[in-house]
Amino acid sequence: MSDEQAREIYAKARLGESITMGSRPAVLVVDFSCGFTDPDCALGSDLTAEVEATKRLLDVAREKGLPVVFTTIGFEERLKDGGLWLQKVPSLGDLQLGGRWVEIDPRLERRAEETVIVKKVASAFFGTNLASVLISQGIDSVILCGATTSGCIRATAIDLLQYGFPTLVPRECVGDRAQAPHEANLFDIQAKYADVVPLEEALAYVESVAAVAAPA
Repeated sequence: MSDEQAREIYAKARLGESITMGSRPAVLVVDFSCGFTDPDCALGSDLTAEVEATKRLLDVAREKGLPVVFTTIGFEERLKDGGLWLQKVPSLGDLQLGGRWVEIDPRLERRAEETVIVKKVASAFFGTNLASVLISQGIDSVILCGATTSGCIRATAIDLLQYGFPTLVPRECVGDRAQAPHEANLFDIQAKYADVVPLEEALAYVESVAAVAAPA
């Protein structure tokens, strides 16, 4: 089946309509840790372009005072907290707490006030306090960036919808280690869970919302 045929089938089923974004967004950067953005790690790939695009978005969001939340995957040394995922993907065992692969990619210039949530599975919500972090700050929308598109981005996009957060996924700000699953999952995310948009559209949205005053 061609891409065009798939689009026609999805359109006939009335999939892929746009979601109305709110006025108090946060940027959620999922697993742009060194373990995923450095090809020297077994799990990693060259995501330089995606990291740089995300940094562009972060620069604008920070100027507006919008909340930024990062996630990373990290396990204890004995890996007993990894569950079945480590059976399916043993290389995840390289992501040990305190090691370099768990650190947020320094090119994103994470600030001290920006939350980092450590997770053990694909979704940024499962087993974490992410929902509380967003709700407590009055967040009503999310801009989702990070890796990988076919894994943690897709899982998080599904939960963002299920928790009631309208979501934009800037195409240039998400990446995967292979192009085919990347494109397939962007197609599916756009059809069912979030709005996949060009980076420029996401930047325009951030520019359109009111700036958040810094705490006194």
